[in-house]
Amino acid sequence: MLMLLTEHLTEVYSGFNVFSYQTTRAILGALTALTLSFAVGPNLISWLSRGNVGQPIRQLGPRSHLPKAGTPTMGGALILVAIAISTLLWADLRNRFVWIVLATTMIFGVIGFVDDYKKLRVRNSRGLTPGVKFLWQSLAGLAGALLLYYTAQDEAVEHALLIPYFPNLTIELGLVSYVVFVYLVIVGSSNAVNLTDGLDGLAIMPAVLVGGALGLFAWVSGNVIVSDYLGIPFVSGAGEMLIFCAALAGAGLGFLWFNTYPAQVFMGDVGALALGAALGLVAVVARQELVLLIMGGVFVVETASVIIQVASYKLTGRRIFRMAPLHHHFELKGWAEPKVIVRFWIITVILVLVGLASLKVR
Repeated sequence: MLMLLTEHLTEVYSGFNVFSYQTTRAILGALTALTLSFAVGPNLISWLSRGNVGQPIRQLGPRSHLPKAGTPTMGGALILVAIAISTLLWADLRNRFVWIVLATTMIFGVIGFVDDYKKLRVRNSRGLTPGVKFLWQSLAGLAGALLLYYTAQDEAVEHALLIPYFPNLTIELGLVSYVVFVYLVIVGSSNAVNLTDGLDGLAIMPAVLVGGALGLFAWVSGNVIVSDYLGIPFVSGAGEMLIFCAALAGAGLGFLWFNTYPAQVFMGDVGALALGAALGLVAVVARQELVLLIMGGVFVVETASVIIQVASYKLTGRRIFRMAPLHHHFELKGWAEPKVIVRFWIITVILVLVGLASLKVR
């Protein structure tokens, strides 16, 4: 929105041309989202507290979590509002990726909102039934995948799967294979972040780190000179995802201010489902789905721990972990909650650096 305004103002004063740079608008987008989070956060927490929008705690969970019952939840709405406003202010609204990613992210946020609302209204920690939730996630994920497929400008690049660390190694994807693959990336990423969101600040910081790195990948992919230098296929328009990812990082850091241990507010499904979907969508736009798998290793392992636990119990009657997802296993082993959180953050930093190395190791 402001980019279009500054384009007209450039005719009056050339200094406004600075706003045409994606890096400038990314910085402003991050600061805008961060400021909005700081400004709105206290009022939102107060409003949620007055409305008794408190998180119900599963009785089967770790006993140390029982005192958290009643902590305001649905704080992820703060993240989504900050992302939406910042993106609409600083991104180029003529860019197709901006609208596809932003709209799909918000739809996943609505699904999470309904899930959170049902938990709070009926005081049931399960919320939406798994089948209903998965159905709506599937519809949203398929819609996003189809939109990205049919709006592609360079099908040879946008419909291909890039293999990280290997130059010029790609796999051609047809309509069905592309849609199924992208659907799995979006929905899988959404649920992976949601499963990880079980401790104060555990999910939001990795989401910020991975989102920031994906923004860099998107900027490189959308810059014809830099992408050619690094040997990465050029994706026209992908660079605008840098502004979206910067807004995500700013909003996430602002939310972490209130979500850090001991949390004043929880993200809820409204934030976790949406952030996971956003990471998957940006990875698809930048053609870095496999790199997302590496950088989001914490999300992957958390999800895998649940799958392994359920499969083992159903097949053998035995549990592999003391409790799943994995962060609960370490809690029951005696790790303090802040120790689990920070160590998972450190692992994410390492994995993000490994993922970023693929820019040069080709």
